[in-house]
Amino acid sequence: MAVARRRVDISEGRAALAAWQTAVERSETAGSDAEAAPPPSRTLIATAVRYSLEEVTARAPGNSVEVRVPPFGVTQCVEGPRHTRGTPPNVIECDAATWLSLVTGLISWADAVSSHKVTASGLRANLSELLPL
Repeated sequence: MAVARRRVDISEGRAALAAWQTAVERSETAGSDAEAAPPPSRTLIATAVRYSLEEVTARAPGNSVEVRVPPFGVTQCVEGPRHTRGTPPNVIECDAATWLSLVTGLISWADAVSSHKVTASGLRANLSELLPL
């Protein structure tokens, strides 16, 4: 199976992901009394999301599951039946903060699905074995 070409440099992606995690952890530990830490920039979030989507595809190549993190990226991964037209049968969708929390282990797959932070449809739409990265 052909491996997709990476668009995000690995070192830049890892740095963005680490910076996002640091910013989120700082904001959580700052508390209400302390001055709030600035939120991560949109560029940093975009780089972290795109890198992590590429990493999931590299670890589980395939075309049976589509992972959507609007508006930053989408990828197809996990071996199985190939989808070619229309809405894929296995779709996972969530916002960037939830995706990056899953990728970094700040939230578990089961918690994200049960709290409706992740929409997962289809028999193969489960990334619990791949996350956190």
